[in-house]
Amino acid sequence: MSNTPTTPTGPITLITGATRGLGLETARRLHALGHIVYLGARDPERGERAARETGGRLLPLDVTSEESVRAAAELLGAREQHLDVLVNNAGVPGAVMTAEETTAADMSTVYDTNVFGVVRTTRAFLPLLRASRAPVVVNVSSGLGCIGAVGDPKVREVAVPDWLPALTYASSKAALNMLTAQYAHALPGFRINAVDPGFTATDFNGHSGRRTVSEGAEIIVRMARVGPDGPTGGYFADHGALPW
Repeated sequence: MSNTPTTPTGPITLITGATRGLGLETARRLHALGHIVYLGARDPERGERAARETGGRLLPLDVTSEESVRAAAELLGAREQHLDVLVNNAGVPGAVMTAEETTAADMSTVYDTNVFGVVRTTRAFLPLLRASRAPVVVNVSSGLGCIGAVGDPKVREVAVPDWLPALTYASSKAALNMLTAQYAHALPGFRINAVDPGFTATDFNGHSGRRTVSEGAEIIVRMARVGPDGPTGGYFADHGALPW
């Protein structure tokens, strides 16, 4: 019997915003399922701690910086030559303010991470994803991105917390949903989907969410593992497909 250590051969997976909350839990779960997980992190020190905690590997990455995203893609390419799964998880809620108070600059700050950050990252890693036999992209959205649901007064009363800057955050997730649909149309060989983890208790919302991080990460993990015959261009929660 050989004592030579084996090289991990699971899917190469990158998760942005992976140092806490849903990103951290997703990294932990996918690593346990055999994925080689790279944790995208703006703060290398925090990223190193998260990598040790989850069994993953640090990849310095700030989705708001073209230079950082480009350097991360080059580094991952040099190490792995391909990428099987990209989880666009990094997101910000925005400052707490009313719709009347919100300025274009306020919205731009949120969109720079939640929307433009996804475009930067997806575009930069496309060559590595194309080198995969079964590329998968998961965009972490929100039920607040569903215009039909938010337009229902009963749903809105239950689903939209008073503290949430809904004009910025919800609209950014609606934009992310459209990005998902358009990328899926443009890249038919990929499996590209948006997911709603539900109102999950994380640092993101002061741990006020009604779902645990483990529960919230379930749909992310599930869609990160879809095969070539799996769905694409969809919007999913635990219970199934959601309306746009």
